[in-house]
Amino acid sequence: MQLLGSTTSPFVRRIRLYLHGQDYEFINLDIFAPDDRATLTANNPALKVPVLIDEGKNIYDSRVIYRYLAHKFGHRQLSWEQENLLTLIDAANDSLVTMLISQRSGFDVSEDKLLFKLQNERVSEVLARLDEQVAAGNFGQWRYPAICLFCLLDWVNFRSLFDFSQLPHLMAFYQNSLQQAGIEETDPR
Repeated sequence: MQLLGSTTSPFVRRIRLYLHGQDYEFINLDIFAPDDRATLTANNPALKVPVLIDEGKNIYDSRVIYRYLAHKFGHRQLSWEQENLLTLIDAANDSLVTMLISQRSGFDVSEDKLLFKLQNERVSEVLARLDEQVAAGNFGQWRYPAICLFCLLDWVNFRSLFDFSQLPHLMAFYQNSLQQAGIEETDPR
């Protein structure tokens, strides 16, 4: 089993943390370097990481990879509530990736532009809702939804994309999660 990805991707990191302790090969790609871009293109026409290669199959997208692995390992399926939480996490991740790529492309993301306003609004709303969900105990166990939330928060912190210090439940969750197995080995810094 091989996992193609980059060390800085929060979507890749969540799968690496889920696979912690399992036997697999992680192939770190620089998705913007020509040779690694060719490897990515050959394995995922969507040109996104992660990609799981297992038993002759290429599995795209972290959520699909998770479902594939959970089935393979005989783990319980996520509830609809947990799926909704993942949708929130993914929405914030996607918006923040858009903002980061926009910044790196030379755009001023603080400008009063619809694209940037919508992304910022989504991130603020989602993180506030996730703060409430942490307070309600919905991330109390270190399972895939909690792993995904941690990866989002750590990536936000790593890239300095949003100040979530005023969201006390997210801050506490983040600080407590830093002690989980695999966190240091997958740290993108």
